Amino acid sequence: MTGLLLDTHAFVWWVADDDRLSMTAREAIATEQTVEVSAASLWELAIKAALGKIRLASPAGTWFARHAAANRFDVLGLELGHLAAVEHVPKHHRDPFDRVLVAQARAEGLTLVTADPWVAKYDVGHLW
Repeated sequence: MTGLLLDTHAFVWWVADDDRLSMTAREAIATEQTVEVSAASLWELAIKAALGKIRLASPAGTWFARHAAANRFDVLGLELGHLAAVEHVPKHHRDPFDRVLVAQARAEGLTLVTADPWVAKYDVGHLW
């Protein structure tokens, strides 16, 4: 592996030590040297927190930064190239956050860690 990119659920479940995170994903995250979380996940968490769809122990930005740092995960910024690449991601899935994660994983050569079955339709390395 060249590194992992956690989707939002994988990041939240890792932090919470949630059983919904597969053993395969858990082992990969624990042993991979390069684990990244996208700034898009912070954006998604902030929106969900504002809508009351998720409860975090602190404001989304604080929670995200604290747990990324505590786990030694790198934060992958949203670069212009990542955002422009979304145009070339096939429209198998409509969620804009997921489409950005696919574009980022492809551009950076990362394996996307996600429980979402839709990812198999994309030309991107993935595991669960």
